[in-house]
Amino acid sequence: MPQHAISGLHRLTRTHKLAVAGVATAGAAALVFTAVPGADADQGKTQATSVENIKPVAFSAVGTAAHAQQATIAQQADKSAAAGKAEKAAQVKAAAVAKAKAAKARAEQAAASRSAVRTAIPAAAPKAAPTKAAPKPVAKTYPNNLDGWIRESLDIMAKKGIPGSYSGIHRNIMRESSGNPMAINNWDINAINGTPSKGLLQVIAPTFKTYHVEGTSWNMYDPVANITAACNYAAAKYGSMDNVNSAY
Repeated sequence: MPQHAISGLHRLTRTHKLAVAGVATAGAAALVFTAVPGADADQGKTQATSVENIKPVAFSAVGTAAHAQQATIAQQADKSAAAGKAEKAAQVKAAAVAKAKAAKARAEQAAASRSAVRTAIPAAAPKAAPTKAAPKPVAKTYPNNLDGWIRESLDIMAKKGIPGSYSGIHRNIMRESSGNPMAINNWDINAINGTPSKGLLQVIAPTFKTYHVEGTSWNMYDPVANITAACNYAAAKYGSMDNVNSAY
């Protein structure tokens, strides 16, 4: 290359350099658009439009909607869980009520059964309070002597309503037999007639049999039987043995 040409290039000003660069850039762009004149132009235009339409606000709206949807789902889940708990609590309560009703029904049935049993089985009659048995009367005893014979005879006479006193009986006994229950008279008229007088008060057999007092012996020599029959005879004939002062 000639030297003067190089020298001329070095003499280009800054303005000239910028102009040359601009021309080169423009040429490159022209080459690009020239290669795909129609489609590239439309695609470029579409891309430019799409880029212009994409805004940051769109991304913010989508995030807010997703968050709201998640919150709604969470609320629905909480409501479902609460409804499940309420249903379970209602089931537990219903089961408890049913159990209580069944227990009450069983209790009422048992009470009715017990009432029926009490009605079917009459109540036992109350036991009478034990009563103390009346003490048996102690048989009165009398000494086996003249005093005892007279006293026993007087007790029998009192029950039978036969009058007489201890003194009146004792006085007549001492006169008739001197107190000997086996005394017998074999010499008086009665003996002559075959019915001698016998015993403490010297009673003959026909008189003894007629005035014998029930509850005493039929033996004429028995002291109590002899005294009681003689007093019964004296009461009928004289009013009382007390009124007898001699043979009668």
